[in-house]
Amino acid sequence: MQDLRWGILGAAKFAREFMAPALALAPGGHLAALATADPAKAAPFHAIVPGLRVHHSYDALINDPAIDAIYIPLPNHLHVAWSIKAMQAGKHVLCEKPMALQASDYDALIAARDAAGVLAAEAFMIVHHPQWLRARQLLAEGAIGKLWRIDSAFAYNNRDPHNIRNQAALGGGGLRDIGVYVMGSARFATGLEPTHVQARLQWENGVDVYATLRARFGDADYSAFTSTRMHPRQEMAFHGEDGVLRLPVPFNARSFGQAELELHRGLQTTTERWPSTNQYELQVAAFNRAVREGGGFACPLEFSRGTQGMMDAAFASARASMA
Repeated sequence: MQDLRWGILGAAKFAREFMAPALALAPGGHLAALATADPAKAAPFHAIVPGLRVHHSYDALINDPAIDAIYIPLPNHLHVAWSIKAMQAGKHVLCEKPMALQASDYDALIAARDAAGVLAAEAFMIVHHPQWLRARQLLAEGAIGKLWRIDSAFAYNNRDPHNIRNQAALGGGGLRDIGVYVMGSARFATGLEPTHVQARLQWENGVDVYATLRARFGDADYSAFTSTRMHPRQEMAFHGEDGVLRLPVPFNARSFGQAELELHRGLQTTTERWPSTNQYELQVAAFNRAVREGGGFACPLEFSRGTQGMMDAAFASARASMA
C-alpha cells in the first residue's frame, strides 16, 4: 500500500514544533497538506515540507481526495466534531488529547470510526515510547513484586489568560490538558482499571489549575496531582514489596529531559536510558503501520474512553465535595 498522505487541520504551535516534523519523517507516510487561512502561519510548515499544499478551510482539507489521514491539533472543544467530519469523509484520524470532554462522546467517535471503516485514535504518544513499554513489561513480570502504591506528578506554570488552556469555553483546564497522562499512564502500565476515584480541584476563571487525585488500582493505592500554576515537574513511580520503578521524565521525554527508567531493588539501582527516542515519530509510524498493514494500535478509542471515564469520575467527585 502507498504511504499515508497526511493533512494537518490548523496551524497550531504544537503541530508546528512537534507533530509536523514527525508526520514528515515517520516511515509509512508523509505530510502533504495543511489547512489554515493565514499565510504567515503556513510559512513555518513550508520550511518543514517545501511542497506542502495549503487549503484555506478545514472542509477543503477534509474533502481533499489526495489526503488519506488527518491530524487534528485544534482546541479541545472542537475535537469531537471535526474528528467525526473527517471520518465521515473517509479519512483516518489522529486527534490531540483530550479527544473528547466526556466519556460518552467516545460512543459517537467509535460509531463513526466503525461506520467509516477507518482508524481513529487519540494522540497519546507515551504508549509508543520504549520507556513505557519497558515499564509495563517489568510490572507484568513482577520485577517489583506486589504493587502497593502508584505516585504521579505533572505540573507547569501557565498564567496567560489568552492561552486556550486557561479558557473554560475552549475546554481548558489542567486535568484535561495533563490529567490524561497521570491517569492514562497508570492504566497502560498496570493493565488495571481504577476504582474509588476521588479528587479535589482548585479553580480560576472556570478552569481547574490544581487537582489532587486518589484511587485504587487493584490492591494498590494511587495518588497524583496536576497543576498549571506550579514550577514544572513530572514524575511517575510504582512502589512494590520488592522494589520501586521510577520514571523521572515520563511524559515529555526530550523536551523536559532524558527518558530514563530506574529499577530500585534493595541497594541496587538499574537505569535504562533512551536519550534520542522521539515518541511523536514512533506514534505516527505506528499509526501508519496499523493502517497500511492492519493489526492493532496501542491507543484505540476504547482505551481513551477508559481514561476519560476516570477523568469524569474525578470531576464528579470534586463537584460532590463542593456541594
